[in-house]
Amino acid sequence: MLTELHVAELGIVADLTMVFGPGLTAITGETGAGKTLLVEAVELLVGGRADATLVRDGAPEARVEGRFVDMAGGEVVVARVVPLDGRSRAYIDGRLATVGELADVGAGYVDLHGQHAHQSLLAPAVQRGALDRFVGSPATEPLAAYRAAREELRRIASELDGLGGDERARARELDLLRFQIGEIDVAALDDSGEDVALEAVEALLADAIAHREALTAAYSAVEGPALDTVGGAAAALAGRAPFAELAERLRAMQAELAEIGRDLRVALDSVEDDPQRLEEVRARRALLRELTRKYGETLADVRVYADEARRRLAELEAYEARATELERAHDLTRGRAADAAAELSRARRAGSGALAEAVTPHLRELAMPAAAFEVVVEPVEPTDDGADRVTFLISANPGEPPRPLGKVASGGELSRAMLAARVVLSEAPPTLVFDEVDAGIGGEAGAAVGRLLADLAGIHQVLVVTHLAQVAAYADAQVVVEKRDQGKRTVASAETVTGEERVRELSRMLAGVGESAHARSHAAELLDAGASFKRARTHGPA
Repeated sequence: MLTELHVAELGIVADLTMVFGPGLTAITGETGAGKTLLVEAVELLVGGRADATLVRDGAPEARVEGRFVDMAGGEVVVARVVPLDGRSRAYIDGRLATVGELADVGAGYVDLHGQHAHQSLLAPAVQRGALDRFVGSPATEPLAAYRAAREELRRIASELDGLGGDERARARELDLLRFQIGEIDVAALDDSGEDVALEAVEALLADAIAHREALTAAYSAVEGPALDTVGGAAAALAGRAPFAELAERLRAMQAELAEIGRDLRVALDSVEDDPQRLEEVRARRALLRELTRKYGETLADVRVYADEARRRLAELEAYEARATELERAHDLTRGRAADAAAELSRARRAGSGALAEAVTPHLRELAMPAAAFEVVVEPVEPTDDGADRVTFLISANPGEPPRPLGKVASGGELSRAMLAARVVLSEAPPTLVFDEVDAGIGGEAGAAVGRLLADLAGIHQVLVVTHLAQVAAYADAQVVVEKRDQGKRTVASAETVTGEERVRELSRMLAGVGESAHARSHAAELLDAGASFKRARTHGPA
């Protein structure tokens, strides 16, 4: 809900902070005091049109900030800045945002009713969803089945597309896959490290004669002079105790040289000058390079590609059987979707009359005695929400044809129609703001507005701008907006009133003055009636 609203340099508001609680809050004050500016401030917070004429004279920009808290205790702070020149700026939790993002956040928290653009119940999709929730499981269950069927249809269509497209494309892919698999299979890639091993073999074969010459020279040097020289040195020190360690090291060196000599001999014997083998190795390496160029970075990648190609080939070769199976499933699922859509349409049509009958009596309570509310369900092209367009219509006066809610001429009539609908359709954002809901009415009709708003406040935070004491008396809190002269400027202020101050404000609303004994008595009676109604609503009749 909206817990705090800060407004600066907006119209006659210089700097104003308001704290709101749950339930119903009535915003009252004399005409021109600035009550509607507070509604316009909230409208700006939820993405409403920014008009530079709203900026207070002499100020470079107007600023509105709001703090919203959800049921889980999480909070979000949104702000809107309207400059005299240039485009407005929006902020969400201190981060610069687009007005569209601000509107998305605001739509989850606030719905405004009156001469405003932010009435979610005017949207066709919201009206359709509201009717479905009103109807309950007879509508929501086939809707869920219908959506599941459409999702399954998309999955089947995607799989059919993935099987291979048209016949020519499928034939081309089959030929390509068979060639690729054959090319890889012929290469017989049994060892993923073969290319590395062959590189070493080629290096050995490519320079075999020079390798043999080098090995021969090394072997001759070790087997002859080197071994004899180290052996003579070891013999010279044999038996001389002070030099035992040196003698031991020479004997170890002699053994190491003997072992190196044997290794050199083995290496020499292994090197063959084999041009034919060299050509074979080079040809094999070229083949492996070609495969990795086409199918993967490494031979292991090439083998993975071959496995995937075999799976794809198997899918395509089994295309006809799988395609027939999928097409049969597609037909069955399409039938389920059609059946669910038809059942959903029947439920919507059956529930539309009941919804209209539930809303219309509330319109008559709200001084619209000849008003009629209608819910029209018409067939349209199927979407994920079914095959129906749902439209809420209202005829406010005798002889007038029913028109969509959004085309109601009077802001007061629209606001009252929204109030009547909201009482029946409790699904709505947490905070509801009503402006002009009591336009053109009074007396018992005003009290009826107050009672309906109090009912809504049992499940929503409700803010209402009102000039009727009969409405304000049902509020849980009352905020009085006043304007006063400050120097040579007019400044608006707002204050929550309680006790005698609230009685005085209600009496002013009734009689235009705050000290009339009769008006004060009537104001006290209205407050008692409002309190009794709220107690009965909470605890049941006494």
